Amino acid sequence: MSDALIFDAVRTPRGKGKKDGSLHEITPIHLLKNMYDALQERNNLDTSKVDDVVLGVVTPVAEQGSCIARVSALYAGWNERVAGVTQNRFCASGLESVNLAAMKIMSDQEDLVVAGGLESMSRIPMGSDGGAWYMDPRVNNTVQFIPQGIGADISATQMGYSRKDVDAFAVRSHQLAAAAQSAGHFSRSIIPVRDINGVIVLDHDETIRSGTTVEKLSALKASFEMSGKMGFDATALRKYTDLEAIDHVHHAGNSSGLVDGASLVLIGSAAAGAAQGMKPRARIRSCAVVGSDPSIMLTGTTAACEKALQKAGMTINDIDLMEINEAFASVPMRTCEELKFDMDLVNVNGGAIAMGHPLGATGAMLLGTALDELERRNLSTAMVTLCVGAGMGIATIIERV
Repeated sequence: MSDALIFDAVRTPRGKGKKDGSLHEITPIHLLKNMYDALQERNNLDTSKVDDVVLGVVTPVAEQGSCIARVSALYAGWNERVAGVTQNRFCASGLESVNLAAMKIMSDQEDLVVAGGLESMSRIPMGSDGGAWYMDPRVNNTVQFIPQGIGADISATQMGYSRKDVDAFAVRSHQLAAAAQSAGHFSRSIIPVRDINGVIVLDHDETIRSGTTVEKLSALKASFEMSGKMGFDATALRKYTDLEAIDHVHHAGNSSGLVDGASLVLIGSAAAGAAQGMKPRARIRSCAVVGSDPSIMLTGTTAACEKALQKAGMTINDIDLMEINEAFASVPMRTCEELKFDMDLVNVNGGAIAMGHPLGATGAMLLGTALDELERRNLSTAMVTLCVGAGMGIATIIERV
């Protein structure tokens, strides 16, 4: 079995996912073209040697539809031999692309694969692809659907996290992200986005607020209290009978923001890399997905990490750094506590609360951030994990070579 080696990882800056965001005027396929151009140029890549593009897109409709993985490679001028597939594992889609690419390489069926993800949330609203999961009342009832924000509040209530606790975590995210941005820690992976005229429209993550404080966040109203009162709290309490009430602690300031972004990771075998004159930066030790509580939807990270560790023959003490997606503040807090992992080694450059969560792209972005930080600190191993809609978890372990 071949090692799945990581040769490069690039991403766009994250742009505010609204009409006044800097990336709103850039089409999804052009966001990707910026990434293809960078991968090709940085690695002097012969694109005819790339077997496949695996791209995660959570809302694969309209401008993000029609197998954008294949079409975007053609649009970027890559060799017509490059195939492409778009897949959707909700928020895990970007990391799932990496994992699928790794499995292709490990199985020796393919030699060089580009993996990543995309989401232009200012142009394609989340949920615009519909689906029985939350649109069909019979399905709602069968799978015990609860909006994810209420799931986050349930999780915080179960773990005893107060409003002040989750707000303090959010402040940490902004402070670490601001410090990392100022110090240039993202500079290796971030590719400034250019428009069709070659003009740079964004070269930095747009939603970091260095002046965020617990006091400022305390003025924000809980985002999910009203929908809870409309019936979802009652539904939840019938399932979670150990709770007397749900403490609604999450809001826009301690939850991930909607942003635009794209990411690509170049993965291949040692032989394919050598043929292209590329030096590997890391290898993928293991990857895992699990199903978890479909109502809360946010608890699968711990089990996924444990499964990935078991597959790699490792323990949590073998991990130097972790990236836990900050879908809501309670997610990394709970995951870190359950795994008994040092919070000082988690999301050391901030996370999605500060920088946003471009659904299909985030997982691959986190992997690139983890790799850059391992190199900066001269450390060896990192684990990346995300909670996933409908109750799943995903994790990937990488090791520098």
